[in-house]
Amino acid sequence: MKCDIGLIGLAVMGQNLVLNMNDHGYCVAVYNRTVSKVDEFLNTNAKGTNVKGTHSLEELVDSLKKPRIVMLMVKAGLPVDDFIEMLIPLLDEGDIVIDGGNSNFEDSIRRTKYLESHKMLFIGTGISGGEEGARYGPSIMPGGSPTAWPHVKEIFQSIAAKVEDGTPCCDWVGENGAGHFVKMVHNGIEYGMMSAYGEGFGILDASPYSKYLNFGAVAHLWNQGSVVRSWLLELAEQAFNKDHRLGQLDPYVEDSGEGRWTVQQAIETAVPAPVITAALFQRFRSRDSSAFSDRMLAALRNEFGGHAVKKRRTGKRS
Repeated sequence: MKCDIGLIGLAVMGQNLVLNMNDHGYCVAVYNRTVSKVDEFLNTNAKGTNVKGTHSLEELVDSLKKPRIVMLMVKAGLPVDDFIEMLIPLLDEGDIVIDGGNSNFEDSIRRTKYLESHKMLFIGTGISGGEEGARYGPSIMPGGSPTAWPHVKEIFQSIAAKVEDGTPCCDWVGENGAGHFVKMVHNGIEYGMMSAYGEGFGILDASPYSKYLNFGAVAHLWNQGSVVRSWLLELAEQAFNKDHRLGQLDPYVEDSGEGRWTVQQAIETAVPAPVITAALFQRFRSRDSSAFSDRMLAALRNEFGGHAVKKRRTGKRS
């Protein structure tokens, strides 16, 4: 039996998407550059499923229905281009390549044109929800070659999260790099939301009520219909329940790159984005508690303070 879709890249996100597709009745063929990971996956998390393991790209492509659909869940950048180059000689006109990683939308524009020049189709899709979302229902934001969408729509909307009326959290967002562009802005907004939650709980922690407050309970309360409820706040609640004051966490926050791209795009289009920009810079600050900028700020405050006092003593405005 031929498979409905092939997936390359068996890190946690890739594995969870495969299991999600399997749960919804799709036959998935898988491949990983380190082929031993294919056998490991089939003997552990995918044991007892209909997932088909392959040990070469040729075997993967041969196992798929036409038009063939191959989804890449590999590191953004050069690895995506490398796999595209290896797949092109194996695919036929009308076959589809999907990039489900956190790629730059400009790369997706280029890849759409490149694959279409070979009479093939490309989809660059944002996938939100992390590992749990990939397993049980992510938000999916596909864009690229419009004629590819009807071939993947059923799969994507089946595995996506659903709202209460059953509407899937997945729809076509536009041509070329639109999918990854929308995901980029989505992540920029997420930066701002996370930073606001951090600031809010920081104010609670510094308040005279701090010793009486259970932050996990506060987060739970806010998630019961408040305008600030969100999945991020649910995750905060879980974190507080494990470590009430988060004292065991290293206050270091990495950025995926998409927050930077969002800010760069805002600058290029002259769109004010102070919240997202500040949230990005706060992540930079988190990585060095002894940052030179902090020392410089303290020095300037000391110097300015003394200077201001002298001027006031002479009756001049500081």
